[in-house]
Amino acid sequence: MTFALASAAMVATASPLAITPQMPLTALAAQDAAVQPEEEAPPPAQPAPSVDEAGEAAPTEAEVQAQDSAAPGDPNVIVVTAENRQPLKDPLENVNAATFELTQKVDQAVVAPIAEVYEEDLPSPVRKGLRNFFRNLMEPVNALNFLLQLKPGKAIETLGRFAINTTVGVAGLFDVAKKEPFKLPYRRNGFANTLGYYGVGPGPFLVVPLVGATTLRDLIGTGIDQSILPFAIGKPFNTPYYAIPAFTVNSLEYRIKFDERITQINNSDDPYYAMRESYLCQREADIAALKNRPPPRDCSIEAIMAGPEPVAPMPVAPVEPAPVEPIAEPVAEPVAAPAPPAIEYISREVVQSLPEA
Repeated sequence: MTFALASAAMVATASPLAITPQMPLTALAAQDAAVQPEEEAPPPAQPAPSVDEAGEAAPTEAEVQAQDSAAPGDPNVIVVTAENRQPLKDPLENVNAATFELTQKVDQAVVAPIAEVYEEDLPSPVRKGLRNFFRNLMEPVNALNFLLQLKPGKAIETLGRFAINTTVGVAGLFDVAKKEPFKLPYRRNGFANTLGYYGVGPGPFLVVPLVGATTLRDLIGTGIDQSILPFAIGKPFNTPYYAIPAFTVNSLEYRIKFDERITQINNSDDPYYAMRESYLCQREADIAALKNRPPPRDCSIEAIMAGPEPVAPMPVAPVEPAPVEPIAEPVAEPVAAPAPPAIEYISREVVQSLPEA
């Protein structure tokens, strides 16, 4: 039972992006470590300070360097430090790179030749029938995840595909549902997509032997997908008689489907980087499609190897200066002449005696 579940958990996570032939990778440079000496050597003799034209002592080279490097408390200088690594994305980069290199050798010696014979020598109807059979068995899991993602329409269509192909398509050997009059396309889904749909991050990147490129979220989600049939139905899905053929057929089909992309990754300057970023980019696009959003970035190998696009500055609309109204000069108001003082006429009664006769 344990062997069956372990084998079944590898089926959907087998990624051809992790099995591309490549040259041996160079080891990553270790981080520098500061070493303190046990005994301090006596300081070297300092040369005599030079004297400039003004007669003052010129600063030594050490003083110039000390002046160039601002003190931490200098408010006029901002010191920014950064690391080139992305520890949350690929904390096991050394182990992953070594596993990737080993997987390439196995692919070059075993998987690629078998996939070529499987594609060219096995009759096409037989190969498609095997692919359709194992894919049809996972349709209930796809429908369940569409339901968990609150997409009942797609869940019903997926169950309809399963019912039609299981009956009319002879146990899923023929994909009748995608043709007229049904026109029900195949949509792959899983618990890893459901976790990503609800905002669960991918976690660290992993390269697992016999599984290939994956992340912690995808590894857990795919393990749940492959455990449903063994736990819900039991035999024969919990035996190696089902798990091993399913794993083999799915791995070969993925190897054939992504052969062109594998070649592009192999011919890139850094196959491990190209494989990792290609896988992560495609998974970002899958989650974005579930949310009806466009892919967040270009997943072509050319765009990946070119690196992230520089962020263009936001255009700033030209600001027209506000019209300045001319300031009117103050007009002096005419000052009225002071009114003449009022003349008061004062009359007094004068009594004058009459002259005597």
